[in-house]
Amino acid sequence: MPENHSNPSDSLTLARTLHVVRKGDAPPIISLPPHCIPDSEEAAYEVQNHVAALNGPVRGWKVGAAGADAEPSAAPLHAETLFADGAVIPADFFHHRGVEAEIAYRFDRAVGSDLSPDAVLAAVGSVHPAIEVVDTRFIKPGSQSRLVHMADQQNHGALILGPAFSDWRHFDPAQEKFVMRVDHRRVSEQVGGNAAGDLTRLLVWLAGHAVRRGFPIEAGTVVTTGSLSGAFFVPHRTHVSVQFDTLGTVTAFLE
Repeated sequence: MPENHSNPSDSLTLARTLHVVRKGDAPPIISLPPHCIPDSEEAAYEVQNHVAALNGPVRGWKVGAAGADAEPSAAPLHAETLFADGAVIPADFFHHRGVEAEIAYRFDRAVGSDLSPDAVLAAVGSVHPAIEVVDTRFIKPGSQSRLVHMADQQNHGALILGPAFSDWRHFDPAQEKFVMRVDHRRVSEQVGGNAAGDLTRLLVWLAGHAVRRGFPIEAGTVVTTGSLSGAFFVPHRTHVSVQFDTLGTVTAFLE
């Protein structure tokens, strides 16, 4: 078995490298030295923690799972990459622009020491239509191993949050139809589409995960729950919209 990646200096080195690329102070990364490559999810999460500390306060999370019974994975998001509906995002904010239709939840209250499903879900206030922009600090998407991309905030670029729908307990994501448009051209139309199945299980799992990571869920935390549409990579000056039957519409313009 491979030796566990446990050198804190290697994790911090990779985090600092990712940070300067995100800030535009270094070009995208072509490859990493072997000692900086995480060899476990725990090592990838350690890098994420350093990235979160460098990028500012944690204000959100992305969480997802490959299947209804699969173990979720997550990445903390910071305030700089969270945008409101209708955002115009500058051209130099991204290296790549992979747009995805998603569903996000907002916690109106902090999650306390009780991490039972009932207690965690009682803190949720609303559900929202969302667009995630997939990006990477590497030379191109998918160019690195799964754990390296996990360390890189699971390829997070930005999250655009649409209007709040407060009756979220009576909302069924699996039955929700959406239409996604790029420059007003329909690119995806379907019902449901999230491989994780029950999205509330992701919220409950995340609450415990976030505590163990040292970033407990606070009031106002936004959690996006994974792609419904898959990623569509778009050029500069692109308008993106996702219209949901129940949740309404979220839009963004990527300069």
